[in-house]
Amino acid sequence: MFISAHLVKAVAWMLGAIASFIAMAISVRELSSGMHAFEMLFIRSAIGVVILGAVIALRRRRAVYTRRIWGHVGRNIIHFGGQTFWIFGISLLPLSTVAAIEFTTPLWGTAMVVLFLGERMNRGRWIALGLGFVGILLILRPDISAGAGFVSTGALIMLACTFCFGGTSAVTKWLTRTESALTILFYMVAIQTLFGAVASVFVWTPVAWADAPMLVVLAVTGLSAHYCLSSALAEADATLVMPMEFLRLPLIAVLGYWLYNEGLDPVIMIGAALIFSGNLYSLRHESRAGPASRPARSEDIK
Repeated sequence: MFISAHLVKAVAWMLGAIASFIAMAISVRELSSGMHAFEMLFIRSAIGVVILGAVIALRRRRAVYTRRIWGHVGRNIIHFGGQTFWIFGISLLPLSTVAAIEFTTPLWGTAMVVLFLGERMNRGRWIALGLGFVGILLILRPDISAGAGFVSTGALIMLACTFCFGGTSAVTKWLTRTESALTILFYMVAIQTLFGAVASVFVWTPVAWADAPMLVVLAVTGLSAHYCLSSALAEADATLVMPMEFLRLPLIAVLGYWLYNEGLDPVIMIGAALIFSGNLYSLRHESRAGPASRPARSEDIK
């Protein structure tokens, strides 16, 4: 059986993206006990500015030129909120639960592009929405008899996170009409460095040298995850590449069990599988209609 070189490259890039997402989550977990989310985001973005600035200078790209500066500002207000919720969610929930809830991001993104970009619901999107609803009920398993506390604080924070990430995906889709991926990424780290600097003034604590390696991991993987995922999608169709993203859940669940003694919950796996199956069905359904009608993907999460 012949396997094309493009598919091999796509698989390699996707494995790099999965490894980056997992390393990013673990770095946040390691740092969260002694560092505020705002401080983490500021240091991560500042390192990202240095890295991307060097790349842009070496490649002589015009990534600093934009036609939609206020679009970038709006996108990063939403994204900064999502990242803050994500960091708090990681400190409160098992890593497998965080990863499972993250799969709802495309559902929010689809809702946003339907509401604000004029796209229409179709069979694929309705199926994704239905399976997503059932899947999130399995993951959260709300106890209605408990009244106002029927869903944990950590779960609500992660739902707020994915809502913000879905909004980020919708704005990103609008920006890509005129902006390159490198431009969007550059303004993300530049604007969020400013946001993080202002916010972290109120919570700043001295950074211990022992935290430096994890801060570097957080900054580098924040960029490499996006780059690897974009490169994978450039090498092969999303319907071939995106199913690999589900590997992130069992891998991070095993690491959570090994590193932090977190339980392995099969119900969470089933719920996440339902959400992911709906997303994949929607993606495959819309791939037949052409790229213009495809739903917003979650490649910018975090």
